[in-house]
Amino acid sequence: MQPSRDIARLIEIMAALRTPGTGCAWDLEQTFATIAPYTVEEAYEVSDAIARNDLTDLRDELGDLLLQVVFHSRIAQEAGEFEFGDVVTAITTKMIRRHPHVFGDADARAAGSAKGQWDRIKAEEKAEKRAARIARGENPEDHGTGFLDGIPVVLPSLTRALKLQQKAATVGFDWGEAAPILDKIEEEIGELRAAMAAGRQSEIADEFGDILFAVVNLGRHLGVDAEAALAGTNEKFRSRFHFVEKALSDAESSLKDASLEEMEELWQKAKKTA
Repeated sequence: MQPSRDIARLIEIMAALRTPGTGCAWDLEQTFATIAPYTVEEAYEVSDAIARNDLTDLRDELGDLLLQVVFHSRIAQEAGEFEFGDVVTAITTKMIRRHPHVFGDADARAAGSAKGQWDRIKAEEKAEKRAARIARGENPEDHGTGFLDGIPVVLPSLTRALKLQQKAATVGFDWGEAAPILDKIEEEIGELRAAMAAGRQSEIADEFGDILFAVVNLGRHLGVDAEAALAGTNEKFRSRFHFVEKALSDAESSLKDASLEEMEELWQKAKKTA
């Protein structure tokens, strides 16, 4: 089998890998649940390639992510649920429906891309999905009907906190400005100190989470995305620590052999250079 630019070839390859008797043993063992972590990992690797501005890697990582879509679709096809073509139909239908100002009639195009229009269409889609579940005899309440239940649980926690806060803010549940949130953070720190003093581990974790949530909220009001800000700090820490590591190596020492005082001295030098 030869490589190809045609998506059909990738679908053929996945079918071959999932064919009992002649396929790949590992691929045949996989389920939606077992490959879900790989799907998330591939999405992160796409994001990482973008952050590094490595377009060669981006091409390859997008291919890996596409493979995940084909993999899930193949498992669903084998179960008689849907296949890759149905996935394409679903997303093209959604994109056309959500952009009436581009694909609609003259009146719809004249209306423009108002945010309210996008929200209205999404609400209609949600209602239709709920009706379809009822028609199938499912309990729609099992899928979450609360105002915030549409925020995916699998998002990185900082990102999910931001999205929860943003959505709550649309109905007025929000701080009016950033300054009072600093007071809230100090309040939460006080509660964490009390939990630490009492040695109550479950409360420590709970109060620590409250601090992180409040910090995300502060960032939102300051126009700072917590996930992006932390990513920048992570890279800054990595760079400075590498400076320490290299300086020790140049001095014929190592991280293992250096004292904390030596590493701290080099760390302060790193802060001046990076």
